[in-house]
Amino acid sequence: MRFATYLHDGTTTAGVVSEDGVHALTTTVLDLVRAGLPAALAAGEEALEGAAVALDEVRLLPPLQAPSVRDFVAFEEHVEGVRAGMGEAGAIAPEWYEAPTFYFTNPYALIGAHDDVAVPPGCELFDFECEVAVVIGRDGASLSPEQARDHVFGYTVLNDWSARDLQRREMKVGLGPAKGKDSASTLGPWLVTADELEPFRDEDGFLALDMRVSVNGTEIGQDLLSNMGWPFEHLVSYASRGTWVRAGDVLGSGTCGNGGCLAELWGRRGADAPPPLAVGDVVEMTVEGIGTLRNRVVAGLDLPPVAPARPRPRARTRG
Repeated sequence: MRFATYLHDGTTTAGVVSEDGVHALTTTVLDLVRAGLPAALAAGEEALEGAAVALDEVRLLPPLQAPSVRDFVAFEEHVEGVRAGMGEAGAIAPEWYEAPTFYFTNPYALIGAHDDVAVPPGCELFDFECEVAVVIGRDGASLSPEQARDHVFGYTVLNDWSARDLQRREMKVGLGPAKGKDSASTLGPWLVTADELEPFRDEDGFLALDMRVSVNGTEIGQDLLSNMGWPFEHLVSYASRGTWVRAGDVLGSGTCGNGGCLAELWGRRGADAPPPLAVGDVVEMTVEGIGTLRNRVVAGLDLPPVAPARPRPRARTRG
């Protein structure tokens, strides 16, 4: 089943997507997730008996208001290319192989599947990242991978928009990514329940979903989700290690390889080709079994430059 949040006639509503359009629900998608998959499926079946609004008559919003968003870096090929682009040519750091690393990104920056995305202030190297995200279905702590599978509600497509020049600067400090990543993340077009994607699971336990991304109609990248270094159950397990994951939390796979972002290609080719995203560019991502995101790049705010740090004062007492 596919759950969406949409704007229609000025009203935000949750719904179930069918071939006829979207059928309204009487609750939010986050509340459905918190109620658990069996209850959500029952509510969805009931909603499907009602009238549908055509998808081209609504604005799709992020499927749910996520309490938190973690983003992993689970594709080896992506890491290799991006490291080269940041002047870190050579083998991937051995620490990458030891555990699935993630960072927390901005849950307030989520945008809908077809919304315009603004270039972040001061950014000249704007990029996309083609990912799949898992949504947690119930609370859990220190879960084993086997337990974690039962805590997965469903999946959605994630585009982690990236200001590469800002990211490169801040990561030299030894923290981040932070400001280079928090301007926008597209989530959608809807939330597909986990049962729908089980037929795509391969013999190693990975979801072998085809992932593609294009810019202005030209395909830039293609990969399989099954090329992740760890399956989602391991990502959820690691995120819950010694702490909690809560229903509605979003965990991104990290960017797929083979052109899942421009920075990977820049690193491999030693040049910014294809060029960074520009105003007017349209980025389209399609993940098999889930759906398609399509966002147009628009001009962002023209803000004053950030003030540099002052020289370190030497006084140890007040004057």
